[in-house]
Amino acid sequence: MTTQQLRTIIVDDEPLARRGLELRLQQIPDLLLVAQCRNGREAVDAINRLKPDLMFLDVQMPGMDGFEVLKKTPEDLLPVVIFVTAFDQYAINAFQANAVDYLLKPIEESRLHQALFRVRERREQAQALGHRQKLLALIGGLTGQETPDVEDLPSTPAELLAQAHSGCLSIKDGGCITRVSYAEITHIDAAGDYMCVHADDDTHILRATMKELEEQLNPAVFTRVHRSTIVNIDAVREARPHINGEHYLLLRNGDTVKLSRSYKDKIARFS
Repeated sequence: MTTQQLRTIIVDDEPLARRGLELRLQQIPDLLLVAQCRNGREAVDAINRLKPDLMFLDVQMPGMDGFEVLKKTPEDLLPVVIFVTAFDQYAINAFQANAVDYLLKPIEESRLHQALFRVRERREQAQALGHRQKLLALIGGLTGQETPDVEDLPSTPAELLAQAHSGCLSIKDGGCITRVSYAEITHIDAAGDYMCVHADDDTHILRATMKELEEQLNPAVFTRVHRSTIVNIDAVREARPHINGEHYLLLRNGDTVKLSRSYKDKIARFS
């Protein structure tokens, strides 16, 4: 069965950046480039006319920036978004805007393909949810009983976190739900009102608080090591002493997190 091509647009005020990305995308069989936009106004117009599936969106543009483009786009027409930026401080804002990923300029080939992998996963999840909607409607028609709708699934952090089916953390992103195995989670850190859930080589964004997560996670597996960090004990490979009673914890995915003095009594759990 042939996979339907993702209708794609590029939005960037820099001609060289657009051309460079265009050349790369032309080599990817399941992408079809349908438009290139020089500014936010052209992007909004292209979205309304062409209804693309995927948009590579520059964050910083004169006049209407990338985030303004999203605000002015009707929700039912909004494509999957990959933000493109020269500044990594926009990363959290990008995830808050429900972007599937963000790429730093100059774009690395491996990161581009990683982002596209996540786009394909998002499409498959959306298709699965669509099939589920139809199935629920069919069941309702056969039984004459009202059946739950995907939109009625729990959406609060506590409800989502409580759905730990098969040892998984359920994270809702728009209409999609990603189930992340607890065993895959290496650590969780706070970013304002959001939590970054690090699962080996992937990161998921969840709107929750440290307190809510601590109440839901198994304390025998997950422990607080800093006021803004929770660690999976099984993911710690080494505890290295630092100055003033602090330690650095080396995790299995290569990341390093700090165990602060306030939580120094936890060091025995990693020995």
